[in-house]
Amino acid sequence: MGSVLAAAVLVLAICHSTVQGVSAASSPGPSAAREFLGAHNQARAAVGVGRLKWSAQLANATAHLARHQRNKMGCQFADVKDHRYGVNQLWGSGTSVTPRMAVDTWVKEKSYYDYATNSCSQNHKCGVYKQVVWKNSSELGCAQATCKDQITLTICFYNPPGNYVGERPY
Repeated sequence: MGSVLAAAVLVLAICHSTVQGVSAASSPGPSAAREFLGAHNQARAAVGVGRLKWSAQLANATAHLARHQRNKMGCQFADVKDHRYGVNQLWGSGTSVTPRMAVDTWVKEKSYYDYATNSCSQNHKCGVYKQVVWKNSSELGCAQATCKDQITLTICFYNPPGNYVGERPY
């Protein structure tokens, strides 16, 4: 699964910087929401950034998008270039992807981020990590869709969005 997640992280870096593991692509239940939120806030605390709050509105919006991607788009990444929220996406296969696993995958990009130069290591991306810890984001909502062949699509929305070119995340 590590290679699948690594490939997903590479693709994710293209996205402007959000998710949960329910097969029906509905808003996550309380425990999954807590897991998404806890994993995000742990990463944010590590760099001195304030906590995110769970947003039912964002969770519903991500559930709608995840359902659409599952039902109409073959579980492909959503086109979020001009989205009003910050977005992180993860595609995993072969095993169930928990909310913690999704966020931990994004946070692993921290090792490629150099705060002093506000840049990513050569040949690496770190945009999804920067969105997780973006200082101005205050709300989070996530959803997951389980597709055929044990493919899981995870999407998280952040409000306000972050990960702006040239700006430091914290």
